[in-house]
Amino acid sequence: MKRMLVNATQEEELRVALVDGQRIYDLDIEIPSRETKKANVYKGRITRVEPSLEAAFIDYGAHRHGFLPLKEVSKAFFKDKQPGQEGGSRGIRDLIEEGQEIIVQIAKEPLGQKGARITGHIALPGRFLVYMPTVDHIGISRKIATREERTRLRGIVKEFRDQHHFGGGVIIRTAAENR
Repeated sequence: MKRMLVNATQEEELRVALVDGQRIYDLDIEIPSRETKKANVYKGRITRVEPSLEAAFIDYGAHRHGFLPLKEVSKAFFKDKQPGQEGGSRGIRDLIEEGQEIIVQIAKEPLGQKGARITGHIALPGRFLVYMPTVDHIGISRKIATREERTRLRGIVKEFRDQHHFGGGVIIRTAAENR
């Protein structure tokens, strides 16, 4: 018999166990004082652009500003969005500017005196797919082997995006096979 056991007797720790009979098959321990920020998404503002580092510092509401390398800035946030222009040899000051608002995701937790490492390439994982609002790409897990299944899944995503005028990219996960 599958059950969920919750132990919240101490306020500094919450334990949740999923059991099947007498066997634990999942255990999660949450400590509120050590709350992680990794993978959280924030609306931030570029406070400083550092051409020597090819990076920017982003105020996203934390104690320390986050570090955003140029390669992690989504093209959706470039200030000059002329068709056919990529980052190329243009400098970071040509692409983004101080005071500009940007959506970012924490890629690496702050450590010591350093702020968090952040990215502009947002990824929101789900059970069957990963949604990426800043790109326009449909990817499929390599573990889905048959061409027919890959074509079927890609068709479903394309049809959904067309019918609902839905933007963004998707990576179809292995769990979506035959669904």
